[in-house]
Parts: sequence; structure tokens; C-alpha cells
Amino acid sequence: MLITLYSTEGCHLCEQAYSLLVEAGVQEHVQVIDIAFDDVLFSRYGVTIPVVSTQPVTSTSSEACSVTAYPVIADSVSDESTHSISELGWPFDSADLAAWLKNNGFN
Repeated sequence: MLITLYSTEGCHLCEQAYSLLVEAGVQEHVQVIDIAFDDVLFSRYGVTIPVVSTQPVTSTSSEACSVTAYPVIADSVSDESTHSISELGWPFDSADLAAWLKNNGFN
């Protein structure tokens, strides 16, 4: 599984969220996506970042990074390909993150 942190440069809350991911020991599973370079992501997450999201890793890394391919609507959704996505939006603390990570197969 891969954890995506939706973020943007200069976002102090995003830095705090990344620090919580490091404290949880999952930084090797984290990819940071800057929403400023994608109109769809900016529209979706522009006022809600940081958001952590997880989805199953597909067969190639380029597919795993293609986050706009899946409709993200709520805490946990599925598309026609049965890829499940779970999100945790700010504000969250280490306990919230730990519970979310456990719920998604980490730790």
C-alpha cells in the first residue's frame, strides 16, 4: 500500500502532517503530491490540505501515482475497478493517524 499526502509548498499544516507520518514510522510508504500543479487536485483539496489517502499499489509505479484516475468522494470509496481509497483530512493528531493507519493495514 502507498500513502499519499496531498500538500503544497509552504503549507505548515502539511509539514505537521508529514511529521506525524514520520513519527508513525511509515515515511517509506509516503508519496507527497503537490496539488498546485494539478487543476483537478487543487479543486478537490485546495482548502482541505493536508489530506492523507491510501489505495492499493497497482502493477506499475506510474499507475500508483495516478491519483486523479479514481473518484475520491468520502472516507472510503470504490471505483469500477474496485480500488478502495481511504482518506484522513486535517485536523488529525497522532492518535487519529494511528487509528487510520491501523484501519488501512499499517502498523
